[in-house]
Amino acid sequence: SAYRLCIMRKLPSLLARTLTSGTSASPGLPDMSKVRSELRDIVGASTNWRDHVQAMQERKALHTLLAKRQEDLPPRRMKDSYLEVILPLGSQPEIREKYLNVHNSVRFGRILEDLDSLGVLICYTHTKQEMQQRSPLSIVTALVDKINLCQKIIRPDCDIKFTGNVSWVGKTSMEVKMHMLQLHDGDYSPVLDATFVMVARDPENKRPAFVNPLIPESPEEEEIFKQGELNKLKRIEFSTASLLKMAPTAEERNIVHDIFLNTLDTRQEGEGTVSFHSRKLPPNSVWMEDAKLKGLQICHPEERNIFNRIFGGFLMRKAFELGWATACSYGGSRPFIVSVDDIMFQKPVEVGSLLLLSSQVCYTEKKYIQVRVHSEVYNENTREHHTTNIFHFTFISENEVPQVVPKTYGESMLFLDGKRHFTAVMKEI
Repeated sequence: SAYRLCIMRKLPSLLARTLTSGTSASPGLPDMSKVRSELRDIVGASTNWRDHVQAMQERKALHTLLAKRQEDLPPRRMKDSYLEVILPLGSQPEIREKYLNVHNSVRFGRILEDLDSLGVLICYTHTKQEMQQRSPLSIVTALVDKINLCQKIIRPDCDIKFTGNVSWVGKTSMEVKMHMLQLHDGDYSPVLDATFVMVARDPENKRPAFVNPLIPESPEEEEIFKQGELNKLKRIEFSTASLLKMAPTAEERNIVHDIFLNTLDTRQEGEGTVSFHSRKLPPNSVWMEDAKLKGLQICHPEERNIFNRIFGGFLMRKAFELGWATACSYGGSRPFIVSVDDIMFQKPVEVGSLLLLSSQVCYTEKKYIQVRVHSEVYNENTREHHTTNIFHFTFISENEVPQVVPKTYGESMLFLDGKRHFTAVMKEI
């Protein structure tokens, strides 16, 4: 299965292996609450919602600390941003409740929140200037490139360790690689690896800002850096070939045509009288329009990030949970997450927004269910809807699942997009 294959990959990264000391639980490591309080200190975020306007005003003064050119910033090494953080589920049972699901394993949505916070802190560590207490940079998540899992179940009673570092740098963006390991029998074994892309902006989060260049120090690091470059090109290629911009390939057109022919109702008299309108569902299939769920979130101040917008990790958790519920009701059994990929953060979500989430099964194969979650905000003053995120999740079910069947051209495009994402994920794992 995908999980077994994943375990065989070289994980954690070479850098993590050379820098990780010891295998047993490390009591000296910071935990997730430390990560979040450190982030607040770095940007001078308010702890009270009523002070947030003043805190943001104070950040304006940091404009003078921004670099005019990237060349003015000291270069950094990969190990300069390397961090290890502990999630002490085994040694501190009191935090377990927050991470527990009804199946007595760890809620993956909570892990998404933790990865998001850690990714931002790693980038602040990369860009830290000695003399500055506050960072003039607003670092936000632009994209979750991919998260691949190699454990089906994350145990709620064993310590978890996160490691990560900046792996590639552009002018204003940084790629972060993170690994999650869990303590079993005195050893940390790999659970997942994740690649996030973060962008740096000015103190008011309005314009791009330069970040420190990254210098690889060894052939292995050269390789990691080169991979970051390739990831960027792959993303550009994927978006250029998007079905919203280009017609499907000849092979994809054939797939859609075959599905269409397969759903024509031939029970009418004679072959010549088959109607284009009369459609029937093939055996062991579900119409795409019947494989969706919707959700609504009111975005309260409690869910804000250090810049007083809604925390990206919270959006990921909510989208994941709706996606999981969709896969669960579709497959009729408990689904397990295999991969998360290509989450684009297109627009920030303001506190007080109405967030509408729509989840759709868009592709299925054997036991796999590909789910796409679309999130948009509704502005009650202008009555307008704006897309903020698109999420892609690959689940595996305990049993083989019915075939999802598109009926309209729009659904066929969603189906092909889902197939593309699924194929890309399968290549990875």
